Amino acid sequence: MEEIVEIGKISSRGQIAVPADIRRKMKLKEGQKVLFVLGDDTLLVKKIMPETFAQITQPLREAAKKTDMEESNVPDMIHRFRKKKRQ
Repeated sequence: MEEIVEIGKISSRGQIAVPADIRRKMKLKEGQKVLFVLGDDTLLVKKIMPETFAQITQPLREAAKKTDMEESNVPDMIHRFRKKKRQ
């Protein structure tokens, strides 16, 4: 992705306007959510993709099918893992 450098300004209410070139490049629309990540003196703003929970967890469900794991087994697995970790 090409690098775009823009300067913004924070309003008295703490709002930041995303420059038009960046909004277009990122395909950001009004009302879309973004994620803010702060590290030292760097603020990262990341676009949140509109994936549903079902889409995000699909690979996990497919992996569970391959191992014949069932949802009812999960609590016992968690308890065993926590017990092992404490030892």
